[in-house]
Amino acid sequence: MANTRTITFIDLFAGIGGTRIALERAGASCVYSVEIDRFAATTYAANHGKIDASDVRLVKPTDLPPFDILVAGFPCQPFSIAGVSKKNSLGRKHGFLDETSGTLFFEIARIAKAKKPAAMILENVKNLKTHDSGKTMKVILSTLEEIGYQVKTQVLDGGIWVPQHRERTYIVALRNDLSEQEEYEFLATPPRTSMVLGDILESQVGLEKYVLSKKLWSYLRAYAAKHRAAGNGFGYGLAKPDSVTRTLSARYYKDGSEILVDRGPRRRPRRLTPRECARLMGFPETFRIVCSDTAAYKQFGNSVVVPAVEHVARPLVKLLKRLER
Repeated sequence: MANTRTITFIDLFAGIGGTRIALERAGASCVYSVEIDRFAATTYAANHGKIDASDVRLVKPTDLPPFDILVAGFPCQPFSIAGVSKKNSLGRKHGFLDETSGTLFFEIARIAKAKKPAAMILENVKNLKTHDSGKTMKVILSTLEEIGYQVKTQVLDGGIWVPQHRERTYIVALRNDLSEQEEYEFLATPPRTSMVLGDILESQVGLEKYVLSKKLWSYLRAYAAKHRAAGNGFGYGLAKPDSVTRTLSARYYKDGSEILVDRGPRRRPRRLTPRECARLMGFPETFRIVCSDTAAYKQFGNSVVVPAVEHVARPLVKLLKRLER
């Protein structure tokens, strides 16, 4: 007889709760969340309730309730292509040599080693697999294996579910005593959605505030022309309603340049609205946006594509319900 008890999870680096929505849709229940950014924690609380608005490095395993799955979309900037390029240009370290956020993976390992959850779901940028010639990923996998887990990874593009090209690395770790009974397997990748940008756009009425100024639009065009002349691809991304967008980033609030909504040849493009960003990440229409546009752009750019995480979580939750603890 199948185990019908509720599978529980903790949400580390919780952000605004995209992973929580995904795990709950997959049939699990959240028992603890932590997020250091106070604005993200405010949005999280408005949508999900209680959250520990503090630093994960201060979390004591002995204070945590029992849980089955540790979920963490740990900070990706030290491993992302953009993040590494920026740090290199500034002469700063990156990856595990980053003095702050690059070491936060080991906080996950610290908590997992102490609590021995049945499983973990970790999410990070696609570049994690190739960063530092694969050494970064090797350290992550070997660390998880050393503390007693069988590990599997997969790169998934959020564009399978939403009209946004967003590739991310997913790591699923299953405790060895459980993997000996039944291994976790990623579900087959479904066909790509037929959704396009136009399907998630709001009515054009009242969106004048999101239209780029003449000065900014002139600057972005000149910047792109300069880099084209130099033979590289830097520049804005003009997205037509029938297209799929580039990846939404946390820097979107600065100029919106990676995803500009094309309004025709004689009209300046506009940024996405925060609600459109929510839709582009697969958040439900009921999700409350309770902060400024600037904060919202950062929050959605740092979040996850909800249905992609659900795709990873659903077979794991079902597996844990089948297995004896």
